[in-house]
Amino acid sequence: MTHSFRPLLVWLAGSNRFGSHLMRIAIAIVFLWIGALKFVPYEADSITPFVANSPVMFFFYEHPKEYKAHLTHEGELKPSERAWQTANNTYTFSHGLGTVELTIGLLTLAGLISRRLGFVGAVLSFLTPIVTLSFLFTTPEAWVAALGDAQHGFPYLSGAGRLVLKDVMMLAGALLVMADSARALLKAQPSIGEEDSDHRRGGSVDKAAVRMIRSKVASGSTSAWRVAREQSSVARR
Repeated sequence: MTHSFRPLLVWLAGSNRFGSHLMRIAIAIVFLWIGALKFVPYEADSITPFVANSPVMFFFYEHPKEYKAHLTHEGELKPSERAWQTANNTYTFSHGLGTVELTIGLLTLAGLISRRLGFVGAVLSFLTPIVTLSFLFTTPEAWVAALGDAQHGFPYLSGAGRLVLKDVMMLAGALLVMADSARALLKAQPSIGEEDSDHRRGGSVDKAAVRMIRSKVASGSTSAWRVAREQSSVARR
């Protein structure tokens, strides 16, 4: 049976480079799309529980402890809650976060044409899910609330928690892209052996030049002033 699928298996075995490019594009799409949505109020409202409970982000909000009383459903418009979110600095923070995510997406996508930019984007796309996954430990809304059903709390992820958990795949994919970018950077640099070889070749050329100058002096075909000038030239190589 394996023999029947051999052409496909051979193609898949040699598709590492293609897979890395595809993963890079996929990560860029996620960051660009979600980053653009951060400029829309409903998306900014939806991340309020994560930011308000995060020990490294809560200080961006003016009233992080009051968020629960002002949560709304997606698609729902409540002018009073929208005004509170504005006063809470929710939208300003969301716009800043969106700018960061758009930048990461563009840098990651730039890896298709630039090794250095792609590596920077890959590193940032790898670090971002680490912060996001920490929400599973800091955000109560990541787990099913105790509202009467027996299934609540750990390990029962809520809709928000399931969304966060998917960043495990983002973390793994970004690591693959980061490794691919690192290989591309190393491939573009001369190896230590090649540098030593170039140095040895340069040294042999300098020695040959010195021998030629000495030969001219011995035959009397070169003046002392010219010898000094040629020796200085060799020393500068």
